[in-house]
Amino acid sequence: MQRPLHPLHAVLLAGTVPLFLGVLLGDWAYSNSYEIQWKNFASWLLVGGLFFAGFTLLWAIIDVFRAAPRTARQVIYVSLLLVLWVLGFIDALVHAADAWASMPAALYLSAIVALLAAAATWLGFSGSHRGVAP
Repeated sequence: MQRPLHPLHAVLLAGTVPLFLGVLLGDWAYSNSYEIQWKNFASWLLVGGLFFAGFTLLWAIIDVFRAAPRTARQVIYVSLLLVLWVLGFIDALVHAADAWASMPAALYLSAIVALLAAAATWLGFSGSHRGVAP
């Protein structure tokens, strides 16, 4: 029987998408306007996204180790979150570069991270967690 995500896990997972999407939009705005404040906005949103993604990853790892029969979807979900967090961290390091020196790498990484966040959220809410219903 499938059980839904814990509500706190769901909130943390759902919070990653708008934050990483905001990073992508901020980078896109910076690449079109050269206004440094857009890069600053993107950097702060990236920190928030990494915070949410990190705690979501921690929760997912604990869920995988607690699950009696581990499913391939759970392992893929955790792997996707891990790749999301690592690429997000690399994106944060790229964002630490001086203004235009971070472009276009920051924009490309932000697009990849936003897509990974959407994929992880879709997989997380699609019933990838099996177990006894509470």
